[in-house]
Amino acid sequence: MEYELEQAKEVLRSTPATLNSLLRHLSDPWIFQNEGPETWSPYDVLGHLIHGEETDWIPRARMILEYGETRVFEPFDRFAMFEKSEGKSMAELLDTFAQLRTLSLQELDAMNLTPEMLDKRGKHPELSVVSLKQLLATWVVHDLGHLRQVVRVMAKQYTNEVGPWKKYLPVLM
Repeated sequence: MEYELEQAKEVLRSTPATLNSLLRHLSDPWIFQNEGPETWSPYDVLGHLIHGEETDWIPRARMILEYGETRVFEPFDRFAMFEKSEGKSMAELLDTFAQLRTLSLQELDAMNLTPEMLDKRGKHPELSVVSLKQLLATWVVHDLGHLRQVVRVMAKQYTNEVGPWKKYLPVLM
């Protein structure tokens, strides 16, 4: 499937509602449990997504459009959420993410991106030259990957409880 901006926005628009539907009314064990040391809970994932809205996708898109390859992106702190989300409720994080995503999509729309603009290139601190289209496609896949992660982490809380059915449940493998 080739990248199409409007199709990409379908996924980006749906992520906050998907997470809200899945997580808003769950008890703490579902939202704070992880898969073990150095893994993330659904709460952590949501904090990470918020940090990305604030510092990654749209700021980097703006940099590509304004500076091209002449300025390197600021490195992204993948772990900033541990400090930034501390003490906030799941409802607060869900609301914040939904608001920030709405603003991000409004700004993306306001960019009036053309196919030529999507081919503009910027400079990633680790990956070197990347295109705006690649950045925006990565945003979609990043959302989908973290949705998968949230569901996997939740499912694994019942790994021992499903007994012999485990062999039929790939999410637990």
